[in-house]
Amino acid sequence: MRISARADYAVRAALQLAAAPEARPLTTEAIAAAQEIPRKFLEGILNDMRRGGLVLSQRGANGGYRLAAPADGISIADVVRAVDGPLVSVQGVRPPDLSYTGPATALLPLWIALRANVRQILEGVSLADVVSGRLPDGVMRLADTPAAWTNP
Repeated sequence: MRISARADYAVRAALQLAAAPEARPLTTEAIAAAQEIPRKFLEGILNDMRRGGLVLSQRGANGGYRLAAPADGISIADVVRAVDGPLVSVQGVRPPDLSYTGPATALLPLWIALRANVRQILEGVSLADVVSGRLPDGVMRLADTPAAWTNP
């Protein structure tokens, strides 16, 4: 599985908004500088997140972006889907729309299981969890496994 730069930047921008005091709007420039994200790229990401209902934009001198819902109500999966679409696809196709034959038949349940695990983790972690540094126990157990930190 690959996390795109777009998804990584979107999650980082959402976390910056979640950490803003009293849900104060942040400018694109402030978010870009804080997270070292190219400003023009970030503008497109924030527009996708706005269209996805995750952020609100406010014009004017005190304008900027803020989360459209409390940080504990927005999952990492919500952010990734807003900018990249489905969490898991195979050649751009969602696993339930695939079919295989012969010795590849068992690939379909493998892809479905992969999607289920990705969903379980990313839907189970909110922006508030990450900002607070308190990830769910199941995520921490996976991350605490030494093999998780090595590249085969």
